[in-house]
Amino acid sequence: MSDSEQTTEKKGIKGLTKTPFFTFSRPYLDFIGKGTMFHIVYILMAIVSLIIPIALIIFVAQTGLFGWLGGKFIVWFILTWLCAAFACWIGFQLWWNRKTQITDVKNSEFVVIPIVADIICTFGEWIGTLIAIIGFAAGLFGLIFMGNNLGSILYSLGLGSLAGFGGLLIIAGPVIGFFYIIISRAIAEAIRIIVSIANSCRDIANK
Repeated sequence: MSDSEQTTEKKGIKGLTKTPFFTFSRPYLDFIGKGTMFHIVYILMAIVSLIIPIALIIFVAQTGLFGWLGGKFIVWFILTWLCAAFACWIGFQLWWNRKTQITDVKNSEFVVIPIVADIICTFGEWIGTLIAIIGFAAGLFGLIFMGNNLGSILYSLGLGSLAGFGGLLIIAGPVIGFFYIIISRAIAEAIRIIVSIANSCRDIANK
């Protein structure tokens, strides 16, 4: 086979690989190869943030607590729920904004690990924010309206782990939330350091 024939054959094969039969999956391959799929995690968590306040109302209504605990509980719950809705709105914005601020990994050999670090950091900031705001509100309004009954109410709501704090949630909520944020950021930064070292080693080896 002559050189011209071989060239023609190669061009034919190259042209064939560019047909829709060979390229229809390219959007999917780009989706999983460039980390775009991780945007779904951010979107889902943003949606979860919006669903939490609605789910909270439905759950409490199903327990029947509105019927037998009286007006003070209703006032406490409404005020705490408003603060919870505010916290969840902040959580929604956190996930939604981070969706467009995922760490730039185009020049990195390691794509998934840096993004996972961002997700860990964002999740810790999200859960820490919810615990801090909701815990403070529940403790504050609990002291005002529920008194010593706050622990029993929390236990009835399935929050036995928080029932022991009672009115001290006004302090415990922000403290626990703060540690969630700090720990998650520390873990994320440790992961980023490892990736940075690996990238530096690769660059040195290439030189």
